Parts: sequence; structure tokens; C-alpha cells
Amino acid sequence: MSVQIERKWFSVDDYYRMAEAGILSEDDRVELIEGEVIKMSPIGKFHAACVKRINAILNRLVGKSAIVSVQDPIRLDDFSEPQPDIAVLKPRDDFYSSGHPKPDDVLLVVEVADSSVQFDRMIKMPLYARAGIPEVWMVDIGRDLVEVYAHPVNGRYQDFREAKRGETLTSSSLPTLVITVDEILG
Repeated sequence: MSVQIERKWFSVDDYYRMAEAGILSEDDRVELIEGEVIKMSPIGKFHAACVKRINAILNRLVGKSAIVSVQDPIRLDDFSEPQPDIAVLKPRDDFYSSGHPKPDDVLLVVEVADSSVQFDRMIKMPLYARAGIPEVWMVDIGRDLVEVYAHPVNGRYQDFREAKRGETLTSSSLPTLVITVDEILG
């Protein structure tokens, strides 16, 4: 006898209605990924420090040419609204008060991963590529390096490299953004 498991996929609008109804609270650490509400890993001290460090560096380097967004939603499509650790966005006078950024607004996403490495690599990277996010840096705390994904075509990143300590990263989306891996990892 086979058992049929029926899943209910949620849209971004459903997700917000769950919050309005009190099913999800502002304190719940969840993301909507491909129609599923996914519990996010707790943020450890190294992860938190790395995000703070990158935020400070990026704000200094991009100045007024972009907006650095920390752990805020990006609406990729009707069924996915991840909250990357850092997103570098095109500048807007309203600072996105009229709606969460969409893929066309994003210049760079930075995900910091310790316990979430596999999820970020296998689920989030393809999701960002399909949405057309031009570049993603994944800081792999455990391996002490940064994975760089760039130039999405047909839902796949065409360029990939691992950058180690002693190396420099230059953003393909923001050519004036030059940062060392050592600065990112501390």
C-alpha cells in the first residue's frame, strides 16, 4: 500500500497572512523557501561577528552608491522570500519602504554559513541563480574561505571559485568593491 503525502505550498502572501494571524511571530527565525516555511539555524557567535564585520566593511566601501541590508527579506518570486545575512541593494530614496527588494534590486548577496553550509549551497544558491541574483558570496566559516558564485544563466551560476585567506575579492556587480578574504573572516 502506498501512502500519498500531500504538501501545502505557501505563497509570500500566505506567509504574511500567517504572521498577521499570529501563527508566525516576528521572533520566529523562519524563511519562505520554494513555498515551504523553513526554520533557520540559530546564529552562533562566530556567525554573528562575521555578519557585523561584513556589514561595517561594506557600509564603509559602498557608501551612498548602494544600500547594505542585514538579515532582511528579498522577495525572489511568489513562493520564496529568503532573508540573506547581507544584501547589497541598488539605492532607492525610500530605502525599500514601499516593498521588499526584488531580484532586480540586488547587486550582491552574502550568506554566512557554519551549520547551514549544505542548505545554503544546495538550496539557496540555485534559488538565487534562478531568480537572477547576479552574485553571491557564501562565507564558509568551517572551511575558512569564501565561495563566490556569479553570472547566472538559465538558473545556474556560470562562475564559481573558492577564495582563501590572502586572496582579494572584487565584486562583478560592484567593480569598485574590493575586499580581502582576511577582512571578511577576521
